[in-house]
Amino acid sequence: MQWKKFGSGLAAAAVVALSTACSTAPVEPAKPAASRLDDVVQRGELRVCSTGDYRPFTYRDATGAWSGIDIDMAHDLAGRLGIKATIVPTTWKTLVADFNAQCDIAVGGVSITLDRSKQAFFSTAYVVDGKTPITRCENVARFQTLQQIDQPGVRAVVNPGGTNEQFAKQNLKQATIVEHPDNNTIFQQILDGKADLMMTDAAETKWQARQHPELCSVHPDQPFTFSEKAYVLPKGDVVFQQYVNQWLNLALHDGTYTRIAEPWIG
Repeated sequence: MQWKKFGSGLAAAAVVALSTACSTAPVEPAKPAASRLDDVVQRGELRVCSTGDYRPFTYRDATGAWSGIDIDMAHDLAGRLGIKATIVPTTWKTLVADFNAQCDIAVGGVSITLDRSKQAFFSTAYVVDGKTPITRCENVARFQTLQQIDQPGVRAVVNPGGTNEQFAKQNLKQATIVEHPDNNTIFQQILDGKADLMMTDAAETKWQARQHPELCSVHPDQPFTFSEKAYVLPKGDVVFQQYVNQWLNLALHDGTYTRIAEPWIG
């Protein structure tokens, strides 16, 4: 009799548990986390970090006016979203920190690096580039290789805080590294005889050589390194990253990027 009572109790408990489970309201699926894409549209503003000192990609003149390929591209992105773009000044040394604190995207010829990738996402690359020298035209043959450059008495000017400085410090052990904080006037240091050369991205050397006939880019189509340029995006936000990638893919193939870049690079 005791076993029968015990079995009856188990059956009753099972019925109660089943009834309780059936009467419980179904759990709603968790809502996806909000994306920066939603934030910028709701805000009506795309906040864009840029250094303003790296033509042809970004430039801020003495009046505070902004121009450059990536500045125009940022305005195009904002326009596709039906909002405005606000440019936020930053420096190469504080680029990622300023971006994470203040901006939705960072533009201006930013090279993809592993260190930056620890702190942010990148868009699809839109330019392949690499470090190469720019010097006075009469010195082109003198600075063809890193071995020729890394010699006592050679002065290589760098803008602190970016990949140019990193590359120079990694590769120049005998040459003198000369820091110049203003990237907008740094090439004048070579023209004035205060430095012999600068090693920077090939795209910049070609643009600067067009502006200053006395300067020549050294083998820009065969740079010392490989790098790619892309736009900096919020870490972890795949939704926003995918939207920017789709916009960039269209811009690269529908003539938008070519139209914007043509006045700068021909």
